[in-house]
Amino acid sequence: MSAIFPQTQWEAETMGPLVLALPKGRILDECGPLLAAAGIVPEPDYADESSRRLRFPTNDPDLDVVRVRSFDVATFVAFGGAQLGICGSDVLMEFDYPEIYAPLDLQIGACRISVAEPATTAGMDDPATWSRVRVATKYPNITRRHYASRGIHADVVHLNGAMELAPGLGLTRQIVDLVATGSTLRANGLVETEVITQVSSRLIVNRTALKTRPELVSAWIARFRAAQETLKQTLKQIQQDTLTA
Repeated sequence: MSAIFPQTQWEAETMGPLVLALPKGRILDECGPLLAAAGIVPEPDYADESSRRLRFPTNDPDLDVVRVRSFDVATFVAFGGAQLGICGSDVLMEFDYPEIYAPLDLQIGACRISVAEPATTAGMDDPATWSRVRVATKYPNITRRHYASRGIHADVVHLNGAMELAPGLGLTRQIVDLVATGSTLRANGLVETEVITQVSSRLIVNRTALKTRPELVSAWIARFRAAQETLKQTLKQIQQDTLTA
């Protein structure tokens, strides 16, 4: 017997303010100018990660903001806890939720998912000859698909952090991880050997919310699109002013 779906949750999806899920960490900082350009002003402590609050009203009574782990943004949106979110394309690839629609690449949070291994072993043999390899990652699905496409079985060791330690401690041969500058890899004696995919943050929406509250959800998509264009034009103007100064 299935648990009864609480009426309050259904009402939150169809009647209350929309909820925008934002990721903690570096991307939260990069979201600031975008939110401002879209006219969204959350209560000030939304950006204070020492604050114990996780849900914040905004200047718009029809929109609240919640702050969650980056890997959880997609889950909150897919299951209707939030109707909108800002989420890395890496997370969307990993979970591949059919309930999520990603209408807009926000072009923030740029990085990549890469394969890395110790500099001392990189290039010593040809991966094309491998039949299996042990890999540490927080992206088990992406990792298995990547190696399978090369005819290699990936024995995945699922870690949520400190992936860079795994090869040096004999846990795995390689890692698959998010890379921005590569400085953490270099500091731990690793080198990037292959880029699996480029990553950026996307505006995501719950498909059911788009059907049940189309005007409101579509209006926010349009506001984010306009905000992104405003930021592009502002950056372009700054660059032109710098060249002519």
